[in-house]
Amino acid sequence: MTESGSETKILLPLIVLSVAQLIGWGAVSFPAVVSRDMAADLNVDMSTVFAGTTVFYVTMGACAPFLSRLFTSVGARPVMIGGTIMSAFGLALVSLSHSPITYFLGWLVLGAAGSASLTTPAHILLNEIAGRNAARAIASMALVSGLSGTVFWPLTSFLSEEIGWRGTCEAYAVVMITACLPLYIFGLPRRSKAAAAIKATRSQGSAGSYNRTFYLIVAAIAFNAFITFGFSSILIELLKAEGLSPAQALTYGSALGIVQICARGLNIIGEKRWDGVTTGVASSAILCVSLVILSIAQGSPVAIAVFLVLYGMGSGALAVARSTIPLVFYDKGEFAKALSRIALPLNWISAISPPLLISLMTNLGSRAVLILCLVCSCSAILVLLLLRGRRPISEAVAGAS
Repeated sequence: MTESGSETKILLPLIVLSVAQLIGWGAVSFPAVVSRDMAADLNVDMSTVFAGTTVFYVTMGACAPFLSRLFTSVGARPVMIGGTIMSAFGLALVSLSHSPITYFLGWLVLGAAGSASLTTPAHILLNEIAGRNAARAIASMALVSGLSGTVFWPLTSFLSEEIGWRGTCEAYAVVMITACLPLYIFGLPRRSKAAAAIKATRSQGSAGSYNRTFYLIVAAIAFNAFITFGFSSILIELLKAEGLSPAQALTYGSALGIVQICARGLNIIGEKRWDGVTTGVASSAILCVSLVILSIAQGSPVAIAVFLVLYGMGSGALAVARSTIPLVFYDKGEFAKALSRIALPLNWISAISPPLLISLMTNLGSRAVLILCLVCSCSAILVLLLLRGRRPISEAVAGAS
């Protein structure tokens, strides 16, 4: 198939996935805005509220390897349909919780649902359609899904004032059934017989797929994910701790999505010049610089704005690199298998990050958060530099050109 034909074939699924992923991630990000209200209502501290996010990511990671066979055998579409139904149920369960047990149970259901419907399945479906040419589609989808905070944080704030955080959860559950579910059922193509015939493993390729290179990929992604996933949950509270007012923190945090979209747009422009590894190195360096700036900002709104611009550029590009790095090394069935295996440590690291960072900030202050994140950022850069030398010859030449 020609490049233009491939782009035409992928256009409708790309639009459907972009909108549905925006809604899906926006719906589960509500604790970042209403954590204080939830803590007071549930009679728990804020770290317990964010522990729900931990359960979410741990469950997503634990389910990912088991879903790998489903992605290979039946394709991503039916798995995502089932995950969307589970998401609505999980949100409803969280809204009805009055004790930590039912609260965490709701997040467990959301985690299983997220493993079947959020990010990884969407990337696998795009890869089913376009193979290694999916890199541009993945970056394009990330442009829209990057707006989840920009759209849903103010929306969550408004809804929670009008109908409370529980009513907000219930509203998002309804949206999952009335918007996302029809999009997946009617807007995504069934997997072709040719794609279904592709085996998940190759006798020679698979044997070496999960060697040192695979673990370097995991390490690089996990170090950066610890920062970006953690900040997505605590950013508003962190900005307050750095001296911004609650209104300023919400405004700055919501504007972050715009910057991230610009960074993801640059990925589309430079997709033919930069592979995922090259993008990962550059964006990790930018992320590291942004953390240094925040650590010396001393509450200056201008310095914090500079931090947000650089952090948004780095984290926005890294959101794409998480899936385009494996594209450098794997294709088709191997990509689905690799991405599912990467999801386990990725989501577990992401699960640990929010409660750990909020605990550090509560007990030791924002300085401890920034020091730990700087260590992770520097580690990610070192691992990515090691990974650059392991690219296939064709990819290494393309990335250097």
